[in-house]
Parts: sequence; C-alpha cells; structure tokens
Amino acid sequence: MFDPFIEAWQLRELVVKGELRPREVAESYLARIERLNPELGAYMTVTADRALADAERLEASRANAASMRLYGVAYSLKDLTPTAGIRTTLGSKNYADSIPPQDAVIVQRLQRAGGILLGKTSTPEFGGRPTTEGGLCPTARNPWNREYNAGGSSGGAAAAVAAGLGPLAEGSDGGGSIRGPASNCGVVGLKPSRGRITYAPHRGEAWGGYATRGPIGRSVRDVATMLDIVAGPATGDPYWAPPPTRPFEEAVRVIPKNLRLASIATSKLGEVDPEVATAFDSACATMRGFGHRVEPIELDPGAMLVECTRILICVGIAAIPVTNPEWIDPVVREMYEFGRKVSGADYVNLVATMHNIARTIVERLEPYDALLTPAMTRPAMRNGSFPSSPERYLDELWTWIAFEYPFNATGQPVITIPAGFSRAGLPIGLQIVGRPNGEFDLLALAATFEATRPWRDLRPPLPGD
Repeated sequence: MFDPFIEAWQLRELVVKGELRPREVAESYLARIERLNPELGAYMTVTADRALADAERLEASRANAASMRLYGVAYSLKDLTPTAGIRTTLGSKNYADSIPPQDAVIVQRLQRAGGILLGKTSTPEFGGRPTTEGGLCPTARNPWNREYNAGGSSGGAAAAVAAGLGPLAEGSDGGGSIRGPASNCGVVGLKPSRGRITYAPHRGEAWGGYATRGPIGRSVRDVATMLDIVAGPATGDPYWAPPPTRPFEEAVRVIPKNLRLASIATSKLGEVDPEVATAFDSACATMRGFGHRVEPIELDPGAMLVECTRILICVGIAAIPVTNPEWIDPVVREMYEFGRKVSGADYVNLVATMHNIARTIVERLEPYDALLTPAMTRPAMRNGSFPSSPERYLDELWTWIAFEYPFNATGQPVITIPAGFSRAGLPIGLQIVGRPNGEFDLLALAATFEATRPWRDLRPPLPGD
C-alpha cells in the first residue's frame, strides 16, 4: 500500500521501479473514492473500468515505462472536457447523457504519457460559478471543512487532489476556475498562458480567449510535470504560446535571485478579508526574505475589466446549445439570459476593448518579474451561501474573484499556492502572476516559496484517515 497523498512524481518512481503495480494504484484510489466521494462530491463519474483497463495496458507495456512521464500515475478530468465513450455532462441536465465522439487532445496526451484515468470531476453548470453546486453534479465539498465549498468551477478537481482521491487533476480556468478552488482546498493550481494548452479538436478558444485548461496538483513540481505533458498547440489553433527552451519541470530546481515583484493587496470591487490580508502580508514578507524587492503598485485590474468580463463570460455561457433553458441552474441562467441579449456587434467591440485594457495592464506590469496578489478576497464560502440570490449573482460574483479574472484577459500565466489558514481551518492561497508566456520563471518562484511552507505534508481531517 502507498500514501494516497503521495506526489505524482514520487508515485511514478515507485511504479517504474516495480515497487508498485499500475493495478495497485488504480485499485487503491478507486477504493478511496468509493469511501469518500459520496460525502465530498469530488467526482461526477467514476471510470473504474477505464482505470483498470489503463492499468492493464500499462502492465503489458512495462518495457516502455521509463519513457512515459506519467507511467502508473492516476489523474482526473473535469466534466467539461470531452471524453470519447465517457459521458461529459458539463454539469447540466441538458447534457446529462451526452457522450462525445472523440477525446480532447489533452486527454490523448495524458493517456499516451501513461496516466490512469479515475473519472470526471464535478463542475457547476457550464463552469459558470465560483462554487461547485447548483447544477447536475454533486456539490463539491471542501475536504478541510465539509460545511464549506471547494470552489468553482474546478471544485471537484481541487477537492479530489486535496482529499487524496488522485494526485493530479485537469481543470479549466475562465475567470479563476483553477486558482480559486486550489486556494480554497490548499493545493497548487496553474492557469497557463493563452495558447499554451490546446482546446482541439472541439473548439479553437473559449470565452473570447479567457478560458484555458490547466493542471492541479499537490506540489509545484507535479503541476510543472503535468504542464510538460499537456502543453503545446494543435494544428490550426488560433493562439500559439512559444515553446519553452527547457522542460517546465526543471524550473523547480532553479532559485531566482534579486527579483523585482509588484504587489496589489486591495480592489475597489470587494473588501479583502482580514485573515486573507494577514496571510498575504506574510507571503510578501517571505518573498522579501528571499532577497526580492516587493513594491506595492497603484493598479486595480479587476475594476478596469469588470464590465468587459461580465459580458464576455455571459455570452460564452449563452452560446452553449441547450434543449431546455428552464433546466439550467437559476444562478447560471442569469448569465445565460444576460448573454443572449448581447448583439454580435456589441460583442466584437467589447473583445477589442478587453484587449486594449489588457494591453494597458501588461504594459504597467512590464518592469516587474512577477506580481503578487491574494488569490481571492475571502476564504471558501459555506455551501449554499453564494450568491445571496440568483438575481444578485452578476453583481456579487466580482467581489470574490476580483484578483483572478483580469489575467484571463491578459493571457498571462498565473499560479495559486497555499499561503496560510483561516481561523476556521480553511486554506488561503497566494496568487503569483508571471510575465507573458513566462511559466518557467513563474514556476521557479512558486517552488522557492513552497519550499519554505511544507504545506503538502498537511492533511485535511477526513473520515477514516
């Protein structure tokens, strides 16, 4: 038996050495999911047969183990990501029985790398909430305190990693949907640069270029390894991030020196919780302790982009074909109905406005090696508490995610790493924003911070553990 909280790279080493069999990995995680998922709601669909088939295939191809970056490592996919022969519900009653005809390219890459697919993780309907609840999928509960939500829209993915229901998870992020859940659940989440990970073959982009897929793991090294596997465009993609000159995993062995870091601690959109502010101040002090300069700057990118983001994301939700709009979760239906009213001309003009504002933000940050902000203005919300009503959703949403969505607009890479706890025992995350296409340097900085905070050794209080 092995520790279910093992990091992915360590698990691979055990399997490659023959100290564990792929089937043991699959069976162990499937048993843990069976025990804990009914209460946590991390998985929408458990693919037990697929996991065992993946393990059998890997044991038959053991001669190739050393060449597979994920040989014998279990992972999950968000239930927005198309999987051939496995239902992909988008968290919606309108897609409850939908089975895509082919895999997304990212799914193909993870399988070729030797991964074992455990299942599809819970998401709010169409990825439209910062909490995972209200749609077809089960509520994704926070493993640290199950009265609170794991976050959204990759809430199931973050909860699965935090609870030891698999060491790696694929998520997607159109306004904080990887970073928010990672912050809430005390794991590492990376939103890569625009164009770093393809959406092929089903679409070229999502939400006007706001959304991207990305990795969630227990450590910066695991996230970097998964990025190495899934990164790269597919032919015909509208955006192509330049390929790295070195594998991303090598970044964790680099120690950045004498960086100039910007910091933003407040936003007009929402008051920052005092416990979040305290954790952020401590994180900035840690960065100064490394010898980096941390300079507060006058910039509120959330306020600059809120109107563009409101419309662009709502149009993205409204563009999804549905059989019956009345089946849509009332909160997400507010976005759907708002987006349906936007004309094509207004949308095109708004995309141009968004790009112009994003350019201004990137130019303002150009003198700095990275930007530090709180991940979210508050720790995780209680289940069922957000928003206060469906009608208030499009006003209240931005108060919580004010630091996140601006960098979907700019397309910069962003990572969220654990930085503290609230008095209620809930994790609080630090957000680090890198230079455009600067994942390598971003991962190096995150890894040095992580080394001073051995968070991955901490475990949430789960039944039977």
